[in-house]
Amino acid sequence: MASSIKVLLRNKPNKEGLFPLVIRITKDRKSTYLYIGYYLNKKYWDAKNRTVRKSYPNSTRLNNLIASKLAEANKTLLNLEAEDKVVSSKNVKKEITNPLSKKSFNEISRDFLKELEDNNKLTRLSSNKPLVNHVIEFANTESLKFHEIDEAFLRKFMTFLKIKKGNSQRSIINALILIRTLYNRAIKMGIVDRKYYPFGTGKIRIKLPETEKIGLSIEEVRAMETLENLTPQEEHARNIWFFSFYLAGMRVADVLHIRWSDIYDGRLHYRMNKNDKLLSLKLPAKILPILKIYKADKEHKNDFIFPELKLTNLKDPKAVLAKTKTSNKKFNKYLAEIAEKANINKKLSMHISRHTFAHIAGDSIPIPTLQRLFRHTSISTTVNYMSQFIHKDFDDALDSVVNY
Repeated sequence: MASSIKVLLRNKPNKEGLFPLVIRITKDRKSTYLYIGYYLNKKYWDAKNRTVRKSYPNSTRLNNLIASKLAEANKTLLNLEAEDKVVSSKNVKKEITNPLSKKSFNEISRDFLKELEDNNKLTRLSSNKPLVNHVIEFANTESLKFHEIDEAFLRKFMTFLKIKKGNSQRSIINALILIRTLYNRAIKMGIVDRKYYPFGTGKIRIKLPETEKIGLSIEEVRAMETLENLTPQEEHARNIWFFSFYLAGMRVADVLHIRWSDIYDGRLHYRMNKNDKLLSLKLPAKILPILKIYKADKEHKNDFIFPELKLTNLKDPKAVLAKTKTSNKKFNKYLAEIAEKANINKKLSMHISRHTFAHIAGDSIPIPTLQRLFRHTSISTTVNYMSQFIHKDFDDALDSVVNY
């Protein structure tokens, strides 16, 4: 496609009657203008040779500036075409005025965080923002370039997180995953060449550390169910925990969002906050007494079952997230008191309800069914999750040797 880059005096004078020097970038018959920053009287412009006349003060200096701007524009056009990118007059201008190659990690990470905020992915935002700040603090610069994030940088950064920040191995891995995500984004945008990519075979490899998932035993669950002499706050925390447990370890954010209108035909129909998936679950008989307790406070059919979000501004995602976090913290505090009263030595929390369901399910429920119950996108996620709770094959193998 035809393209041209020329310098000219644009026919749009300012208040003083002077005309702007511009570089006109034309591609596919569409033009855009890059202002050089100088305004001239027409008598000083040689339209035929496209130069400033010698009669203008500092004409040599201005002509040299024009020549350098033209060379820069032509080089940018050639580079974009060589990289097989979409080339338009606006793209050429944008690359000249704000070249991608000069975009820093800081800029891309801020755009990424803004994108999370705009899409109301506030949980990811709250976890990723500190990680971005750690990178910027470690680099000690507001203009960290992606090609500077090499293997040596990352190894020193990992040490910084471990020693200076006291981060766990999992937190360090999460930081690396975020950097990898932003690096891949920068490559796709043409900000950095893939040859600088610091991850992969022979470079920095990201391997998630195994974490021990502990669930309650059936005996411990029964001890919780039959425990008496609880305070009202402990009773409420226990009800929330069992509502979650009876529904395959539903996440606390989802539990608090359940409304009375979500329950009909003996089933719970709800959409997960984490991935927007729809799910329909039969209400176990054990959950009915819990619902009966809270029905007295039901104000209308669309009311929340549990009280935590009733007075929260639901149009403010940040307020909802803050309320969910404080509620979860409160539940965990009272669950710790329950564990002590029930002589449970494990750390009792809302999240352990999910592990408890998996622990008791063990080998008895097929993996595809568990995948649906846990709302996992991939069955491999379910397999990995259940690997710490399915022990029968290992136990049988051990017994077959030891019990000779």
